[in-house]
Amino acid sequence: MTDIGERPASRRREQTRARLLDAAHEVFAEVGMDAASVETICERAGFTRGAFYSNFESKEELFLALITQLAEAKLEEVAGRVRDLDPAALADPSGLVRQVVGASLGERMEPQLISEIRTQALRDARLASAYLIWQEAMRDRVEDIITYVAEGFGLRLRLPVGEAAQLLLDVSDDTCTRATLEGRSQAEINELLNARLERLVAALVDAPVV
Repeated sequence: MTDIGERPASRRREQTRARLLDAAHEVFAEVGMDAASVETICERAGFTRGAFYSNFESKEELFLALITQLAEAKLEEVAGRVRDLDPAALADPSGLVRQVVGASLGERMEPQLISEIRTQALRDARLASAYLIWQEAMRDRVEDIITYVAEGFGLRLRLPVGEAAQLLLDVSDDTCTRATLEGRSQAEINELLNARLERLVAALVDAPVV
């Protein structure tokens, strides 16, 4: 009986968190993280401050949860493409990147949001710890994808998997940030990012394991 009563409460909590995250994403896009107040986010989501603080300790924790959600969604999409890989693409690193990355690795992952979280983390030790944990989790997911491709299709890498994963994340972050600073469109950012990743994968992949 306890389980039956707990499930609706759990669903309501998940729905509340989801609406707060969606509202935070909208508000951030309009005014930036610093100007995005808890009150504004709550008003946009249709909740009270009490509902907010029942789910998040602070605005910073909310935004860290937001970038986690966005990154997880993108990596899950990438993982799905990996599972559907055409073996013929492995003969051409650029074809491999196009199949795995597809239209965009940076879509919905606003560099402004990540940069503001990183800046806040430099000032706040607790947020810094949470940010580093998030970074490690993202690297682990990328490592899993690289390992699946390398082992499943007999590829040999020139770097340890962990280093290759971190390099891919660093290049993606730097490319999206710089392109945004240059005022490029989302389509231009995606094209530039895919081109850089194609060259990087070509440099990382040594040869098939015979």
